[in-house]
Amino acid sequence: MDLPVPALEFLAHVEVELGEVMDLGTTDAGHRRIVPITGGTVRGERFSGVVVPGGADWQVVHDDGAVVVDTRYTWRADDGALVHIRTAGVRAGPAAVLDALARGEDVDPATYYFRVSATFETSAPRYRWMTRVLTVAAARRTPSAVVYDAYTLT
Repeated sequence: MDLPVPALEFLAHVEVELGEVMDLGTTDAGHRRIVPITGGTVRGERFSGVVVPGGADWQVVHDDGAVVVDTRYTWRADDGALVHIRTAGVRAGPAAVLDALARGEDVDPATYYFRVSATFETSAPRYRWMTRVLTVAAARRTPSAVVYDAYTLT
């Protein structure tokens, strides 16, 4: 029997508003930065809602400027249900582009690589399906937000 060929199915367009970066400097884990999550929106056919303030991105920045992403935060669906999201990924590219991003400039996302995977946790029966799929996203960093389109892997 042939195995199914995975495809991508659009889940949602997400805009995550960010607070001021807290730069801890070099720790035992590497160059650590923490970026507070202050709000945002989630818009898709099967899930829409808001980003609840209070999560963060616990980043490690490598010597070449690449960033390892580790976020934990919460979405509130339009119907009030809560969904915990965790993303892991990487943002990498040419030094000049990464330097521009670090300065808070708005950079063309085609000039760097920014991809994440996401996992979900919820007690809401309506959204339990989200806990049973693999999700990936292509992202972009703006001066005050991370914007991404999330897709489930079929």
